[in-house]
Amino acid sequence: MNDNSTGPQSGSDADIRAQVSDEEWAVRVDLAAAYRLVALYGWDDLIFTHLSARVPGPEHHFLINPYDMMFEEITASSLVKIDVDGQPVIPTAHPVNPAGFTIHSALHMNCDDAHAVMHLHTPAGQAVSAMADGLLEHTQTGMIARSDIAYHEYEGIATDLEERERLVADMGDKHVMILRNHGTLAIGKSVGECFLRLYFLERACDAQVKMLSAGRDGLHNPPQGTPEKVKSQTPPAGIGAIANALAWPALLRKLDRTDPGFRS
Repeated sequence: MNDNSTGPQSGSDADIRAQVSDEEWAVRVDLAAAYRLVALYGWDDLIFTHLSARVPGPEHHFLINPYDMMFEEITASSLVKIDVDGQPVIPTAHPVNPAGFTIHSALHMNCDDAHAVMHLHTPAGQAVSAMADGLLEHTQTGMIARSDIAYHEYEGIATDLEERERLVADMGDKHVMILRNHGTLAIGKSVGECFLRLYFLERACDAQVKMLSAGRDGLHNPPQGTPEKVKSQTPPAGIGAIANALAWPALLRKLDRTDPGFRS
């Protein structure tokens, strides 16, 4: 068993469980698991990029990664709880990345379905974000992700709070996004739902980079009407049901077998 629970710890990390509700702790465990899974799949970018989740309750608080920890180190206790101004709610020795606050606070505050927000900088995601045509519909996962995708133009490193309004407008009613020249993003009503959407998007980007390495002329286009059929077969609510009932519990069991430190 590989328990990667070591890493920078503030004096209050070990006491967090006693300071939060059972509902918040459950979200913390799920979000810490998502960080470990991102590291497991090789999607992390050192200490950069962010996954976040709303804390249950009316206070509009959310959880995000401590900026000084690798994703494989993150635990339920070490996640930082911040308010809509990016200020820690519980005292912590860990810093918070301002770019993470800008992107994630915009969606948490303005999108009903954004209980969880995940953003990555994978090579495949960045590559597709730089392609003029964006995500193509030549693979099944491409069709699944493309049926629910939005795009946002690059405005520089996301530290300008004024960008939040444009980010929300570009997201609209979609649940996955390509941040042009930057990376990928997904939202969901739960951590598991958000992670499954991100998984499909990242798999689609990876497949697209590989298929285009052989050139575009020889690609086989799906039959007319097939992308529309796939869209009807994979509505947002259906993705959420599959994630919460099937995929996410299986992923948690996988982590419990191989990397259980996320629960601490």
